[in-house]
Amino acid sequence: MLTFTKAVALAVANVALALAQTSVTVNVGSTFQQIDGFGVSQAFSRANEFKALASGPRTKGLDYLFSTTTGAGLTIIRNRIGSGGTGDSILPNSPGSPNATPNYVWDGSDSSQVWFSQSAMSYGVKTIYADAWSAPGFMKTNGNQGNGGWLCGVTGKTCSSGDWRQAYANLLVQYVKYYQQAGIPVTHLGFLNEPDYVTSYSSMQSDAPQAASFIPILYNTLNSNGLGNVKITCCDATGWPNQKTLTSGLVSAGMEQYLGVFTSHMYSGDPNSPLSTKLKVWETEAADLNSAWCTTWYSNGGPCEGLTWANKIHTGIVSANLSAYLYWEGVEVNQFQASSYLVASDGTTVTPSGRLWAFAQWSRFIRPGAYRVSTSGTVSNVNIGAFKNTDGTVAVVFTNNGSSAQSVKLSFSGFTPSSAEAYLTDNTHTVASTTATLSGGAVTVSVPARAVLTVKLSDGGSVTTTTTTTTTPDGPTSTTTTSSTTTTTTTTTTTATATTTTTTTTTTTTTTTVGGCTAAHWGQCGGQGWTGCKQCEAGTTCKYSNAWYSQCL
Repeated sequence: MLTFTKAVALAVANVALALAQTSVTVNVGSTFQQIDGFGVSQAFSRANEFKALASGPRTKGLDYLFSTTTGAGLTIIRNRIGSGGTGDSILPNSPGSPNATPNYVWDGSDSSQVWFSQSAMSYGVKTIYADAWSAPGFMKTNGNQGNGGWLCGVTGKTCSSGDWRQAYANLLVQYVKYYQQAGIPVTHLGFLNEPDYVTSYSSMQSDAPQAASFIPILYNTLNSNGLGNVKITCCDATGWPNQKTLTSGLVSAGMEQYLGVFTSHMYSGDPNSPLSTKLKVWETEAADLNSAWCTTWYSNGGPCEGLTWANKIHTGIVSANLSAYLYWEGVEVNQFQASSYLVASDGTTVTPSGRLWAFAQWSRFIRPGAYRVSTSGTVSNVNIGAFKNTDGTVAVVFTNNGSSAQSVKLSFSGFTPSSAEAYLTDNTHTVASTTATLSGGAVTVSVPARAVLTVKLSDGGSVTTTTTTTTTPDGPTSTTTTSSTTTTTTTTTTTATATTTTTTTTTTTTTTTVGGCTAAHWGQCGGQGWTGCKQCEAGTTCKYSNAWYSQCL
């Protein structure tokens, strides 16, 4: 009788579990924005302090930031272009006039940001964002690198010393060249930081018309120096509402043809809805500047906690269509007064925060070049984001804000998983391997309370050959042929520790004809496909083999 009772109880429990399980479908063929990555900065001498650590803690700190096995696996760094005197700016003194020959000074260190860049690159980081907080004081209306002021010569702002816009563009390009000489390819270049906020340190004001009067000058200067592949960013506003205003003004002024990315911070408002642009959008500086340093994952939903930031990242990527999300500082030494950084060190020990592991649940598994894909189905108190990587793997991130675990059954459209791994962060786990059950092409996972769980799936299946030709309004015609041969050996139940043997051979050929030239990466135009892009006009040619439409000759 006892045995029968236990059997009945078990059967009831299983029925209850099945009823409680929620179904979610990932449609791999339905794509949104492309992901560039996640990152940090070591600006304002933080790189100096980081480099000065003993080799043990220094390596530990770098591992926490960039390792894909023991850290967050970050893929973007943001360096500051200095605007002060000697030791900060590459042009510490005025040449006398905008047209005079500048005396650039390069120390090869740039406050150890060169070391930080090279260190990040050794982990595979390829996206280097160089951003200027201000032009040098002698180029501005107030004669000071701090306290706001405008660049002399922009719309509505004149100076007795003349128009310094071209000289400022020359300085920025020279900075990029110095990094290039050090073997560091700057991929993104910004000329403003929080132009809507005046501070005593380096800061410069600008509205959209003023920025629009400088952007084409910088664009042309980059191109004339053979740096047309460097993407110009704008404008790193203090928060989303102000960046929306700046973006609208710049789009109306026709600046999308010169820019590569729109950028914003989150201090006066988190990114929570898309900007009205065809370009990629990054959140380039986020932090908790007011709370004391904490390592907590979750206690009461405080501003420095890991789960809080896991939700911020989710909202930015999924609701605002961000292509990148950057925290403010990476590693700080003996600066425990605020949670403005992800990793802390007292000079000997190195301590990660819960916020670092929130980034890890995304950055380790969603790699540069991935596309966000659509999902259908909802889970109570759980946020969901799904992505397809360039290697064919799919990552699904679950953020459970509820007080109870949720059982989820993942199904797929346009994708057949052959293996499934799951990784968990909560109050007792940090990106820890956990169970994912694969059966009949579907994956079942349990998402614990107050936790982030990321599922990584590899593709299996039969031989497939697909040829697609697509033409969109105002865009080029692209023909892509993909052949994939896959042999897979797997079991019906897969956990994070299961072994799957997969052999894949993939050949992809993409040919795009644009105004008579081949542009293999023309899809970068707008970052989200062809919409809004224009072909080079008849009789013109492209300046570069992977040209944007604005580089037609």
